[in-house]
Amino acid sequence: MFTQMASRFAAFGRRRKGSSGTPIRPRLLPFFLALLTHGCSTAPPASVAGADPADPRAPTPPVGYRSNVGPYQSQRPVEPAPWGEQNQRVAPQPKSGP
Repeated sequence: MFTQMASRFAAFGRRRKGSSGTPIRPRLLPFFLALLTHGCSTAPPASVAGADPADPRAPTPPVGYRSNVGPYQSQRPVEPAPWGEQNQRVAPQPKSGP
């Protein structure tokens, strides 16, 4: 991208006047100043909220063990059962009321 811009600027620099009749150099001055002063506007380093991550002795929360296959349930095919019995097993229990 910068190569394309540089070639365009070089092509424009060969002309004496732009399309509006004003010289090209004064119009390009803000762009060159912005490129030159870009490095002068560094922000202060951000403060770290916690311990330094590069410190190997920094305190860390404990890691708990979780099995990868603990909640596994077999999904092998089974013989079809009557659908009425299956519906009764998963249906909500009737509420006993007054």
